[in-house]
Amino acid sequence: MGAPHDAPDMGQLVEAVREWLERDVMPGTEGRLSFHARVAANMLKIVERELAVAPEHEARHGERLATLGVSDDTELAAAIRTGALDHRIEEVRAVVRDSVLDKLAVANPRYVQ
Repeated sequence: MGAPHDAPDMGQLVEAVREWLERDVMPGTEGRLSFHARVAANMLKIVERELAVAPEHEARHGERLATLGVSDDTELAAAIRTGALDHRIEEVRAVVRDSVLDKLAVANPRYVQ
């Protein structure tokens, strides 16, 4: 983020809230509230990871789709349903696999390892 916005940026704001939850709320609570604070902190970690990689992932996804001759996921799904890409099934698998790996890298990087 740039002009006209000043620091802190979105990522820094999300990080600050996550750290507060982890440092102050979770240790100072128990039961349901502690659980919900942990869930909220994990969601903010996802947001932080997505903010960090979104432009790169979006560009790579667009490039992958373009290699198959489709412009978006809806078109890809339609081509898969109709069998239009059956003759390129290995390429389709690679595109879908790489897209899933990008999603997992944001949602839970441990699943990629």
